[in-house]
Amino acid sequence: MIPCVVVEDSFMAALPRLLLVGCGKMGQALLGGWLERAGVASVHIIEPALEAIPAELRNHALVRCAIDPAALPTDLQPDAIVVAVKPQMMSAVLPAYRSFAAAGTTVLSIAAGRTIASIKAALGGEAAVVRAMPNTPAAIGKGVSVLVAGPEVDHPARALCTGLMSAVGSVNWADSEDQLDAVTAMSGSGPAYVFLLAEALAQAGTAAGLPARMAVGLARETVIGAGALLEQSAEPAGTLRRNVTSPGGTTEAALEVLMRDGALDRLMEEAVAAAVRRARELSG
Repeated sequence: MIPCVVVEDSFMAALPRLLLVGCGKMGQALLGGWLERAGVASVHIIEPALEAIPAELRNHALVRCAIDPAALPTDLQPDAIVVAVKPQMMSAVLPAYRSFAAAGTTVLSIAAGRTIASIKAALGGEAAVVRAMPNTPAAIGKGVSVLVAGPEVDHPARALCTGLMSAVGSVNWADSEDQLDAVTAMSGSGPAYVFLLAEALAQAGTAAGLPARMAVGLARETVIGAGALLEQSAEPAGTLRRNVTSPGGTTEAALEVLMRDGALDRLMEEAVAAAVRRARELSG
């Protein structure tokens, strides 16, 4: 459950009121998580492409939708504004929400690369801003998010943001905003690396003589099963790898190729470093 709003260290009876700016794929994942696995009093959504929001979300009793912030009630006092628009749109979009980002309102941004300072500047300079970096498995409640808070964010606001992001997966807090570039490169982009592994494994199976359809299915189920085992096991990934590797067996022969001279480690380090550099370029 999302924590109720805390005032003077006591819980209010009311559940949080949310304003969701942007409801694309990640916004929809968050909205679905809040409605299914958490508790909210209301969610006002601003999304120009309302028809893209699934009807079961758009027509939910707790949801109010509009295409423009001018349609929002003037007396709306959200406990949190969740910004889920593309990073390049932030500068144009955010100023319209200055009046809602008053004292007592937390601004939670999931826009990659946009710094806390830039978000504060767009909202008038006084906003309490939290940045979050989720990843795409949030769509099925299996995401992982890393959050970092600006100096104005107090403990109740951190608890609220933890609850909001916990609705779509696990939550971690970074010590500094600088770490989010590495987070973006690792867990934010990480699902693509796993999907690439599944593609490459299927291609290798086809090259070894399997029908393409069988190879694709085997690669997919192997990645799914290995991920589930990793999730349920208390053992680290290295131990699970060694458990599969019989001395002198087929797995050992394959791993000798993949791990030769640390090549795979270096390749992954280079890939993540490239993504970090790009994240820093995008943040200016």
